[in-house]
Amino acid sequence: MADRETRPPTVWSRPDRGARGPAPERSRPQITGAAVALADEEGLAAVSMRALAQRLGTGPASLYRYVGSRDELLDLMADAVAGELDLSAAPGGDWLDGLVGLALQSKAAHLRHPWLADLNDRRGEVLGPHAVDYLDHALAILAPAPGTAGQKLEAVGLLGGLAVLFARREAGGGDRSDRAAHLAAVAAEGRHPHLLAALTEAGAPPPADPADRDALFVRLLRRLLPAMLDEGEGEGEGEGG
Repeated sequence: MADRETRPPTVWSRPDRGARGPAPERSRPQITGAAVALADEEGLAAVSMRALAQRLGTGPASLYRYVGSRDELLDLMADAVAGELDLSAAPGGDWLDGLVGLALQSKAAHLRHPWLADLNDRRGEVLGPHAVDYLDHALAILAPAPGTAGQKLEAVGLLGGLAVLFARREAGGGDRSDRAAHLAAVAAEGRHPHLLAALTEAGAPPPADPADRDALFVRLLRRLLPAMLDEGEGEGEGEGG
């Protein structure tokens, strides 16, 4: 029982490698980078300690001096991607512009690493140092925004969820005009009058433009985020009154 109570909770709580054994041949960042590259090329299922050791030209046992398990390796991989986001700009100016810019970076990271969304679905809420930096930076951007601290945390969560959703949709490809034509044909059958009315009023969607692929994502964020935080401000005024 005492061992469980004193065991560090995450891989980042331990030294980069075990104290025993010969001088280090590698580092955690090198091992993590190789694992990310393997997942990019072959998918998350291909990432195992054995496959990674083969890629690095060593034996699996040697990797356990740096990483205790595959789960810890996955945690390191997720945090390495979080470290790709540029957080160097000092928060300031329009908070919504800053948050939308951060969301676009997040979506781009998920497009570069399609396995990341599935990984985050499976690994829970383990936050590494880069992910914590991202969260703190997002909250710094939101500092001048209305709303409570809790609602700002919810807004950051919504931002991340939409980034994943839109990245998955974009990575899935497909022709938007084909989907629209199918939906219009279904609506025209007469069993969905509200859908038919909405499609008739909206008209045909414009042809897909790769340069405009972020437009809907940005538009949705600019509608939802202020609405969430305005609601928080209203609740605060009601309580103060």
